[in-house]
Amino acid sequence: MPRLTYVKTPAPDRDPRLTEMLQRVQADGGVACQPFTNTAELQRLVENDLAVLLSERFEMTQPRRGAGAPLAGALPAPATPLVDRERETAAVADLVVGQGARLITLTGPGGVGKSRLAMEAARGLGSRFADGVRFVDLAPVQSAEFVPAAIAAGLGLNSSGGRLLGDVLSYLCPKRVLLILDNFEQVAGAAPLIAELLAAAPGLVVLATSRSVLRINGEHEFPVPPLAVPPTGTGRDPAGLRQYAAVRLFLDRADAAAPGFALNRHNAPAVAEICRRLDGLPLAIELAAARIRLLPPRALLARLDQGMSVLAGGPRDLPERQRTLRNTLEWSFNLLSADEQRLFARLGVFAGTFGLPAAQSICTDGVSGSDAGTGAEAGAPSDAAGTLMETLGSLVGSSLVRPEPTDDEPRFRLLDTIRQYALERLREGDEWTRVHDRHAAYFLALAEPTATELAGPGQLAWLNRMEIRHDNLAAALSWLVDTGQTESAGSMWREACRCRSQEVVERG
Repeated sequence: MPRLTYVKTPAPDRDPRLTEMLQRVQADGGVACQPFTNTAELQRLVENDLAVLLSERFEMTQPRRGAGAPLAGALPAPATPLVDRERETAAVADLVVGQGARLITLTGPGGVGKSRLAMEAARGLGSRFADGVRFVDLAPVQSAEFVPAAIAAGLGLNSSGGRLLGDVLSYLCPKRVLLILDNFEQVAGAAPLIAELLAAAPGLVVLATSRSVLRINGEHEFPVPPLAVPPTGTGRDPAGLRQYAAVRLFLDRADAAAPGFALNRHNAPAVAEICRRLDGLPLAIELAAARIRLLPPRALLARLDQGMSVLAGGPRDLPERQRTLRNTLEWSFNLLSADEQRLFARLGVFAGTFGLPAAQSICTDGVSGSDAGTGAEAGAPSDAAGTLMETLGSLVGSSLVRPEPTDDEPRFRLLDTIRQYALERLREGDEWTRVHDRHAAYFLALAEPTATELAGPGQLAWLNRMEIRHDNLAAALSWLVDTGQTESAGSMWREACRCRSQEVVERG
């Protein structure tokens, strides 16, 4: 850095060694020597130089705004219209305007549309922020320690080194700014920094998108739901299907890929099933719709059963992680710990919902699952159960596992697209057969009614339990048949038939 030295002149009593040193320093460069004759002149020189330095520092901390230059951190302009997010956009705006929230974290699995929703909400709120909206993409940031630099760049500050955070705080303190922090999940360790910014700048509001919450005071979580899909059994009426947002998104993107594509009675059932199979995830639907130029809906639907390879080939201007659904899910998977990755892969064995005891019996090493035959999914707490709950909670927090609303014991599920990826990870390891065998054994035992459940009021509870676990029972039956365990499969099939026939009798 440049250095400024003040040297008294004349100085007849100066030590010759000091004179020699000054000459050597000046010859080396990087040092400017200012002569002065008395203290009054020295005071004037120092005051003037400090004024220049402060002015330069002030200019450095202002946003870079050259003539015609784009604003740093400007909100990206979307290339396609946003489909059916009016309710969510209004809800986010109400948190800011109506409830005074200053930190809102939009959470959800990869591909659900968190970034698009945050940007749409910011456009509607922009007029309320005198100093504008700034967008910071944290996806390229590899560590929490680099987040201050990314925010400084998004604000357009010429700042670096030890003064970087101070300059960001000084800039934001008097401002009324809406700051979007996109893809926060991989730099979660920077959450205390966001708390510091909010404490220092009362006019700052932060919209963060993340697959997990930041876990700091004042945070409002806003789970972003998938788009609405047609219920099972519907899909033959093209006009009726258009009321579902997932179908409208599919049609919009399919028409862009294959102009003239239209929904009719022949392709409507396949389109409805595609949207259901993809769980209403916008990214998955867009990737599928882009295939329409090559694959009619029925052919596309058939290929969804063959894996995720068909959900690829996204636009080249998208980040690499969003060009295929597998890349998007892999991004989330790589952020998990080893224990979380192991449990996530094992949970792929569940079809439909599952309870904590089922997960503990099937997915935890060294657990016998002796409660399986009792028909109750509530066991005594144990160390294994506590560890499982903690790890499962992390997966829920990462938006990879969804809690299902229930008045009884908690139940969970994986979206079908996420489950398919979990099964891929399970197949890559050495636990594929063991976990599936455990799953089949657990639900085979669960299907066996106890003596009290064969007659009397216990029958209806048993039937309800079988109905809730229907998908897992069917998956277990398929595994037993596919692996040649026909005797066990026959036993389960007989119980399933008895369940269905008894249900007809009980429910009229």
